[in-house]
Amino acid sequence: MNVIIKDLGLLINAMLIATPPLLLAALGSCFSERSGVVNIGIEGMMTIGAFIGAVAAYYSGNGWLGFFCGGLAGAAFGVLHAVACVTFGADQTISGTAINFIAPGLAVFLCKAMFENSSDSPALDTASKLPKMFNGVFPAGSFGYNVLSTYSAAYLSFVVVLVVWFVFYKTRFGMRLRAVGEHPQACETLGINVFRIRYICVILSGFLSGLGGAYVTLATVSQFRPSVIVGQGFIAISAVIFGKFKPQGTFKACLLFGFCNGVKSLLGASNVVSPYLISMIPYVVTILALVFFVGNSRVPAANGKPYVKSK
Repeated sequence: MNVIIKDLGLLINAMLIATPPLLLAALGSCFSERSGVVNIGIEGMMTIGAFIGAVAAYYSGNGWLGFFCGGLAGAAFGVLHAVACVTFGADQTISGTAINFIAPGLAVFLCKAMFENSSDSPALDTASKLPKMFNGVFPAGSFGYNVLSTYSAAYLSFVVVLVVWFVFYKTRFGMRLRAVGEHPQACETLGINVFRIRYICVILSGFLSGLGGAYVTLATVSQFRPSVIVGQGFIAISAVIFGKFKPQGTFKACLLFGFCNGVKSLLGASNVVSPYLISMIPYVVTILALVFFVGNSRVPAANGKPYVKSK
């Protein structure tokens, strides 16, 4: 019985560690998609956020500073995506794809330039990582320790869900955001600045994606590597679709995918199942979720359509 309780605690802890990067990136995607701009560059924004976050924490010794800098790096690429898609009306899918090539390439290039031609950044010491919450409150190995003694940023990401939900459904900005994603021409006749709303939302999507990437290197992996994100950006996008482009639905989808990552970690430690089969679990679940639930998801009417301001 004690073994089952311990394994359950480890599973929940693994889920709490794996969910936040997906959740932050997915909430960012919600902003962009609901405003009418497709952003498949989430993966690239997470990658550059992971690199800048690790480097900033390494040189400053402050995990929270690295976390914030990772968000700013993602936001910078959000600006690039917004300029291409909102101002110049470029194809949003192509722009996002370009970011998925440019951002990881830039991260590896800078990493090699800064760390003696190494594509991996130096490992972070404990003081430079994000702090853990409730650390030392529960005895090591206990159920409470396994479940609750996770990183503070993980709990912060769950608070962000409530903030995003409030912004979407309880503020004037949220009402305008959703309206712009449905009928931008009507919004313009009401005096709403469609370009400004979309710029803010795309930049926010980059910022939150950068935070998600920084969380990986500052909590999960403790250093930057080229493969550190490994498809998490695309899983975050699928979580948004699965969650019907709503923050509350996206939260549930991210918990599901985080749980799958937790199962993967637990099975990987047991050495019972092939690690190659185990690594497939989150991606198989992602495909199944898209196959069975994407048909029930209504995409915002103006999503992916360039908006040309009337003369």
